[in-house]
Amino acid sequence: MLVNSLKALRGATLAGLLAAASAVAAATPPTAPAPTLRYTLAMPAPQTHYFEVKMELGGFPTDYTDVKMPVWAPGSYLVREFAKNVEGFEARSADGQRLVAEKLNKNTWRVRHPKQASFRVSYRVYAFELSVRTSFIDADHGYLNGSSVFMYPADNKMLPSTLTVQPAAGWSQVSTALRPGAGKFSYKAASYDELADSPIEIGNQKLLEFTANGTRHQVAMYGTYTADEPKLLADMQRVCEAAQGVVGQNPLDHYVFIVHNLERGGGGLEHLYSTTLEVSRATYGTEAGYKSFLGLVAHEYFHLWNVKRIRPVVLGPFDYDHENYTHMLWVSEGMTEYYSKQILQRAGVLSRDEYFGKLGNAISEVENTPGNRVQSAAEASFDAWIKYYRPNENAGNTQISYYSKGDLIGTWLDLNIAQATQGKKHLDDVFRLLYDTYYLKAKRGFSDQEYQDAVATVAGRRFDSFFQKSVYGTAPIDFATALGYAGLTLTSTRATGGTLGANFSNRTGKLLVATVVRDGVAWNTGLNVNDEILQINGAAPSEETAKALTDTPAGTDVKLQVRRDGLPRELTLKAQPSPDVKFTIQLVASPTPAQQAVLARWLK
Repeated sequence: MLVNSLKALRGATLAGLLAAASAVAAATPPTAPAPTLRYTLAMPAPQTHYFEVKMELGGFPTDYTDVKMPVWAPGSYLVREFAKNVEGFEARSADGQRLVAEKLNKNTWRVRHPKQASFRVSYRVYAFELSVRTSFIDADHGYLNGSSVFMYPADNKMLPSTLTVQPAAGWSQVSTALRPGAGKFSYKAASYDELADSPIEIGNQKLLEFTANGTRHQVAMYGTYTADEPKLLADMQRVCEAAQGVVGQNPLDHYVFIVHNLERGGGGLEHLYSTTLEVSRATYGTEAGYKSFLGLVAHEYFHLWNVKRIRPVVLGPFDYDHENYTHMLWVSEGMTEYYSKQILQRAGVLSRDEYFGKLGNAISEVENTPGNRVQSAAEASFDAWIKYYRPNENAGNTQISYYSKGDLIGTWLDLNIAQATQGKKHLDDVFRLLYDTYYLKAKRGFSDQEYQDAVATVAGRRFDSFFQKSVYGTAPIDFATALGYAGLTLTSTRATGGTLGANFSNRTGKLLVATVVRDGVAWNTGLNVNDEILQINGAAPSEETAKALTDTPAGTDVKLQVRRDGLPRELTLKAQPSPDVKFTIQLVASPTPAQQAVLARWLK
């Protein structure tokens, strides 16, 4: 066939060849232009709490395009139904003609644009929930998480986009980890995932800066606060450098902290190149508050590796329409909490004794929670969507936090890996293996089994029984033996005094039952949550009489008159010894060389 073609070419004239080439070109349809997506974010009346969004879509040669609003924000495992805040959705052709748009379901709009490859979508978003997971705008500033404000074309989630921010009048700053675009307040996102994962602060926030291991870190401070800024930045630098040392590979070329200094703090949320922190504006004024802030910095910053890059396989690419279920949040969140304390200790923020104190408190918290004997760490992770973010008055009896339980699982694994390797390896090496194997090479997350295999590879032995019984089951964790490997003793002290097995709160001027502890006196006697306390031992509730509810010797009868469903009733509760235990950790007097090796590997 090739020989015949060459003979034909040798006999052809130049004119004939040109004519044939022209005919082929005419018969070949032109290449469709690549689709494009541009967002504009405006806020002309911030005091009304609305963001205005315009999407310009080009190169969509179809009869219709579906656009979607996510139902949740990655990192916060709760369906929040962001579409509920959308108003005024409309679509127009490039020349301004109104297009037909219909809503298909709670978070999907279908825009019909036959023979219109380019079109515009516009809508407003009501934003008046200031948290690290949602969006907010008022006369002072605007803040948004992309998944609660920006829609995306359903079949083009990986399409690059540009964003132009138009700040409200009088606002001069935009803080975000998105890459700069061509103009002022213009930015680029490689995909919708990146746009959604890059929160934006808009206003007149104060900008601070430090460098950690050569990487520029910006700190955007919104709100009034008083702090020793040079010390704060120096300490944040030390914390970030200690965090980078865990995995030993720095994926950053820039990073942004957005810090909201408010009357009351609200935690943090991690992102690919940034985080948002909500703290009390008074947090920097006390040693405890200041160290708590640095602990929050350490936690959210370590998420750069654990969950944003080292992640369970289902947590990315994200399904923004539905829950993304995993049994591994005790790793993604719980071990991040474990490392927040490790990082503070390595950075010199916490002394060893302070670290031991925090660990003892963490063990006490978990062991004194009845739900620890009901729900496993894996179950807590899987059910986060319906339980963790929606606790009710019985949650303490039926649930355990995957944060606190995962923290302690991390402690146990770290000590056991160090012991199994004679102090040569520890949990850092597991994260390094996961980073290299799954993030860098496989470019995906890990499965439950692959995580256990990674631990076994580093330790040189398997811990399958521990995982089965104490991670996927509720068997108690043997902390005493694990701590003993490092030359530490774990001492338990029973709480003194009696308890009624209930907690109380003042609401709207009424003393009400807030929670009832499983198998406690109140539980077995029939005291209910929301019962209003009318009398305590025959007297009206007061600061003095209320002491009988929380500080009564075991064996003492407490007579209560309560109102339930508008009717009075009387109950007598006999205080029982408190079941709570306090755990403390101390170094043994003369640790063996093997114990010293484990301790040296565990704590720097």
